[in-house]
Amino acid sequence: MRKIKHGRLATGCADACCLKLEGLSVRLQGDSILEDVSFHLHCGEIVALIGPNGAGKSSLFRSILGQMPYRGSITFSPAGGPAIRLADGTVTGGKRPLVGYVPQAPSFDRGDPVSVLDFFTAATAKWPVWLPVPKGYRERAAASLARVHGEDLLDKPMGALSGGQLQRVLLALALEPVPHILILDEPLSGVDIEGEHQLLEMLDELRTQYDLSIFLSTHDFATLSQFADKVILLNKKVLKAGPPDEVLSSPEFYETFHLRMGKGGEA
Repeated sequence: MRKIKHGRLATGCADACCLKLEGLSVRLQGDSILEDVSFHLHCGEIVALIGPNGAGKSSLFRSILGQMPYRGSITFSPAGGPAIRLADGTVTGGKRPLVGYVPQAPSFDRGDPVSVLDFFTAATAKWPVWLPVPKGYRERAAASLARVHGEDLLDKPMGALSGGQLQRVLLALALEPVPHILILDEPLSGVDIEGEHQLLEMLDELRTQYDLSIFLSTHDFATLSQFADKVILLNKKVLKAGPPDEVLSSPEFYETFHLRMGKGGEA
């Protein structure tokens, strides 16, 4: 993995961009969902978020996306620019960073005639799926799919895509336009082993090419050491954060999942 540069000035990140959460707390109908969550996510870094069901992972993503009110602060520091504070959907200090989001893979009817081109064009250009797609829109969709090596998927029906192919299409959509931060919710779910390896290699390629901050949730602990620079173990609050092997071998991980993990997987 690439070495992530991080400024050592008192103000925080100086020579690289950074998403910083400090004391983030979320309450819904009086119930505590997240408590005092703090961490940094750097450009060019892949961070994996793990935790049991109900740990608050989706609420954390929604807070960063500006879809959920919270207490605390979320600050984005672009490379060479002033810090931008995000709070309750408002932005102070500059423009809100572009955040690409890939939700958990939706299911499609296998008999649905909507093609990848139709789906992509409707999502990016608001073009009705029942009308012929103009040449310019087709070229734009093809260029976006090329970022994820998915040009051959352009005319395939959405319902005929494998789990890995569907993730490529959703990823291409999240990269249009190329964001500062890419958030993926369980991208390995429903993907076979070969597709999983291809997707992880692609994420590594994308973060290098575009200097992306990539933040994803996963339950596939065995692959964490292969692709993640850092792992955050969450259960309403951050229980442990650090390099994959350090988190997977920690008492906090064992107490949460009752698993003992080594470099190669479960001991």
